[in-house]
Amino acid sequence: MMITLLLIVHGLLAVALLGAITHQALAVCVPSRAGQNSFVASLRRVRPAGYTSAIIVLYLLTVVMGLIIYPNYRIGSHDLIVALRRGQLMVGIFDIKEQFVAIGLGILPGYWYYWRKVAPSEAVVPRRALTLVLTVIVWWAFLVGHVVNNLAGVGV
Repeated sequence: MMITLLLIVHGLLAVALLGAITHQALAVCVPSRAGQNSFVASLRRVRPAGYTSAIIVLYLLTVVMGLIIYPNYRIGSHDLIVALRRGQLMVGIFDIKEQFVAIGLGILPGYWYYWRKVAPSEAVVPRRALTLVLTVIVWWAFLVGHVVNNLAGVGV
């Protein structure tokens, strides 16, 4: 029961992170132009720098929650999937997810520096690149985490 609650909290943190990083990436890569009033334009019409601290905190909290529930996955679901000789691809993809998340942790200091310490008109390319890399990592981790969780739930 407790692991289920922790998994739900982990998922909610991941959804919040996903929303924040996606808003920031859209605002940086495809800013809205004056006069655009569509739903998509409103998603891009945010102050991207305002999301930086929230993204860093949410990333760290999501990783910590993942570390807390990881032993349960490793002992329970992972071993079940391997023992049944089914889903080895998903186990491998989940392992790659772990590596990407670790790379994201390594990127966070540079991401923080370019968003908080460098003037908005300077270093646009590194800021955009770091944001896009983190966005890809967060989306990958979110999608893979949910697919593996669902496979483990149905006893692949």
